[in-house]
Amino acid sequence: MAPALLESIYNVGIPSPSSLHGYKIPQWSEHAESKKRLDYEPGRTVVDSHEFYEHDDLRPSFPNIHWKPLTEVPYHDKGIRGDPRFRNLLDSATDVFDYNPKIGTEVRGVNLAKLTDAQKNDLARLISVRGVVFFRNQSDLDIDAHRELGAYFGKLHKHATTAVPTKPGLEDVHVVFTEGASKDQRAVFSPTFLWHSDVTYEVQPPSYTALKLLSGPPRGGGGDTLWASQYAAYDLLSAPMQKYLESLSAFHSAQMQANGSRALGRPVRREPVVTKHPLIRTHPVTGWKSLFFNPGFVTAIVGIPKAESDAIIAYLNELISTTQEIHVRFQWQKNDVAFWDNRICNHSASYGFAPHRRHAVRVACHAERPVFDPAGKSQEEELNARYSLPAVDKNGARQSNYND
Repeated sequence: MAPALLESIYNVGIPSPSSLHGYKIPQWSEHAESKKRLDYEPGRTVVDSHEFYEHDDLRPSFPNIHWKPLTEVPYHDKGIRGDPRFRNLLDSATDVFDYNPKIGTEVRGVNLAKLTDAQKNDLARLISVRGVVFFRNQSDLDIDAHRELGAYFGKLHKHATTAVPTKPGLEDVHVVFTEGASKDQRAVFSPTFLWHSDVTYEVQPPSYTALKLLSGPPRGGGGDTLWASQYAAYDLLSAPMQKYLESLSAFHSAQMQANGSRALGRPVRREPVVTKHPLIRTHPVTGWKSLFFNPGFVTAIVGIPKAESDAIIAYLNELISTTQEIHVRFQWQKNDVAFWDNRICNHSASYGFAPHRRHAVRVACHAERPVFDPAGKSQEEELNARYSLPAVDKNGARQSNYND
C-alpha cells in the first residue's frame, strides 16, 4: 500500500502500527472502487445507432423480376445418411442440450462454416428428430458460406414476394428487416395467424431452413422466435381424430401473400399457386407422422363441408398456438443461427421489439412432395417405449385437479 494512503489513514484517528494491539486496518477494496454501476431502466434497452453498418449489402430490396412456375426437382434427404447418435457432428461440440422434451436443441462449440459432409448429414438428422437446432455466435458463416451450407441439403428456394438482398445474385436469400421506422404490424394479424411453416403452398415446400441474425435487439429487447412441433401436435390428437385427419388433404394458398405485395406496389416475381397436400405427412428420415398444417397458408380442408372444414382449421389453430409443451422460444443474439425443418415445425415471430433493428437472412431448400405413409409411427409412442415411459392417457372425461 502506498505511504501516502497510510498517512491519510493515520490522520483520521486510526492508531499507528506500534500501538495497534490487535486492531485491524480497514482494507481498501479495489473491487468496490472499480465495480461498474448498473444502469437499469425497466422495459428499456440501449438502441444501436447503426451509423456504420456492416451489412448494407444485405438490406432488403424488391427487384422487379419475373420467374416461371416452379417444376419438381429431385430431392434426396441427407439426414438418412446421418449417424443416429450424431457422433460426427457432436465430436467438435463443447455442449449439447434440449430446451424441452418435444422440440429444440442447442449445440455449442460447432462452427457451421467448417462442417464436413458427415457432420452436415448428422445435422440434418438431428434437425429431423428435434425440429429446430440452435447455434450461437456463428460469425464465420457469411452469406456465401450460409448459401453453400443450405444448398448442400437441396435446391434453394426463391421466394416470390418477400425481400431479397440489395446485392445482386442473392435471389435465393430471404431478408427479414424491421427497424424503428417500420410500421407496427401487430394490429394487422391475429396471434394465431402468425404461426406458419414457410411457403407450404409450393409443390415441394422446404425442409432444412437456416436463419441467421445479423443485427437485433439486445438481451431483453424482444424479437424472440417461437417454434411448434408438428410431430407433437399430431400426438396430441386422439386415435380416432388421427385416423380421420390421415384421410384428409388441405389447400395451401399463396394468394394472400401475392395480394399483399401488389397492394404495397411491390412486384410478384412468380404467379401465386394453390396446392393440395395431405393433412398428415410422414417424415422420410424418422418415419414419424406429423401434422402438416399451418394457420398462415391453409385455406380449406378438401372434400368436406365448409362448416366442418372451418371447425377443423379453428381447432388445429388453437392446438398449435396454445399448447405450451410443444413450443420452444429462442432469444436471439447477434450471429446466432436457428436451423429447422419446415416439414415438422410451425414458427412465429414476436413483436414488441421497437425501436430496435431486427435484420436476419434465411435460406431454405426444397424437400420432397409431402406424402402420407400409413406405416409411419408416432414420435411419442416410439420414444415412450424406448425410455420406458407410461402411455399418455387421452381421456379428457376423467376427473383431475389442475397442477400448476
